[in-house]
Amino acid sequence: MPEVESGVKIGVMGGSGLYKMDALQDIEELQIDTPFGSPSDKLILGSLEGSRIAFLARHGRHHSLLPNEVPYRANIYAMKSLGVEYLLSASAVGSLKAEARPLDMVIPDQFIDRTKDRAATFFGEGLVAHITFGDPVCPNLAAVLGDAIESLNLPDIRLHRGGAYICMEGPAFSTKAESQLYRSWGATVIGMTNLTEAKLAREAEIAYASLSLVTDYDCWHPDHDSVTVEMIVQNLTKNAVNAQRVVQETVRRLVAQPPQSEAHSALKYAIITPLDQAPAATKAKLQLLLNKYL
Repeated sequence: MPEVESGVKIGVMGGSGLYKMDALQDIEELQIDTPFGSPSDKLILGSLEGSRIAFLARHGRHHSLLPNEVPYRANIYAMKSLGVEYLLSASAVGSLKAEARPLDMVIPDQFIDRTKDRAATFFGEGLVAHITFGDPVCPNLAAVLGDAIESLNLPDIRLHRGGAYICMEGPAFSTKAESQLYRSWGATVIGMTNLTEAKLAREAEIAYASLSLVTDYDCWHPDHDSVTVEMIVQNLTKNAVNAQRVVQETVRRLVAQPPQSEAHSALKYAIITPLDQAPAATKAKLQLLLNKYL
């Protein structure tokens, strides 16, 4: 599949509450078809800080997709088809630690997989690849993101660099027993989407970093019962405004000085099947990922 538009190096995945980027100019909407179906919505191309970026609402612009219904492979493949090399993923999360308060921002550097009903690889069908995933987030991209947040001095918001993100299946939230278990593991936040994206982004050789926006304490917290849906929605709205400022500043820094990333060569030693022995149909399906290795 040829690249749809060259020069789009930065992608943004918007989560709950972040369904658009108000600062984008010269907007163009693209419907991109992939070998893995259609993405969650049309991709929004626009200019931000002097650069073309791609934005996609993970759950659709009207939040119509459950976490396990999100077409993760199509989403990442579509970003790759545009030429995206850096992917910023914003998502709402619950906090598993008292010090990570609602409205705080967390940049996880680890994930724990609790999903069970979703495809999380492009490979198979006669072509085997095993990416290294010990460090699932690009540290250099995460550092740019963290520096951007700190430079903004957002009021009443604290930044937490690092931490483990529990990726649960959903759509139901945790039981109290599960929440306490995850706390005993030392996890910082819990969500339903980012690990799947991170795995696929690594296979697509895209540097990935997650901006976790805390909306509430998970059900472990003694004050949990006083949390209302209205409060969570208010926090989602505030988080979305703050996230847009963060993304804009991060994009400015990435345009000025794009960091190196080991993710950009993640498939170099990961492909196990000799490519001359792989089925032609599978190689054609994955041509976008395999081009530089064929």
